[in-house]
Amino acid sequence: MATGKILIIVTNVREYETVGMRTGLWLGELTHFYDYALDNGFQLDIASPAGGYVPIDPESLAHDVLKELGTDRRYQDREFMDLLNNTKKACEVDVEDYDAIYFTGGHGVMFDFRDKDLAALTARFYDSGRIVSAVCHGPAGLLDVTLDNGDALVKGKNVTGFSWAEEEAAQRADAVPFSLQDELAERGGNYSIADKPFETHVVTDGRLITGQNPGSARGVAEAVVAALQA
Repeated sequence: MATGKILIIVTNVREYETVGMRTGLWLGELTHFYDYALDNGFQLDIASPAGGYVPIDPESLAHDVLKELGTDRRYQDREFMDLLNNTKKACEVDVEDYDAIYFTGGHGVMFDFRDKDLAALTARFYDSGRIVSAVCHGPAGLLDVTLDNGDALVKGKNVTGFSWAEEEAAQRADAVPFSLQDELAERGGNYSIADKPFETHVVTDGRLITGQNPGSARGVAEAVVAALQA
């Protein structure tokens, strides 16, 4: 039975493990999805692997980035930003309360989305007929998901996620713990990429919906909403 609710997963990690740069949630990947789904009648809850506070990637707060699709208005919205002070713990969520799950990005997710409890939660979403979606680095949360039939979630499915070319362009190739592009492919995903780095690219394969980069978050929201309203 449809609930009209979507669960959003965000990171708790504020810095890289091997370099001093700060990271966290890429704010627009939350707000672009959140606002579109909200405007289309869905309720949204935010959870994280550890629960509690969610750090924001400082680069996602740059002036030109903040202006995209109203993220600056959300950043100035005290009530909205306070949602990131005390998020739900993902492993304590009841799948039955939601129609879909959405993994945001930001480099922080590469360090805490590969979590066995989060993987088990995601498998329950997919195996119960619900929609699983992710954007940018968010598909890191899909890498270790094993379904009831024993297959990796992404095996044989068309997927995308932050590309290695984009990693190099962002000057993060030496900071990240793995190549998301390679890991998706190694698990049997049919990985595809936009014609140029940072172009919008959204891939839908049944109930699995993925977007390549920050600019694809609204497109993922549109695809998720369309699937839920079909």
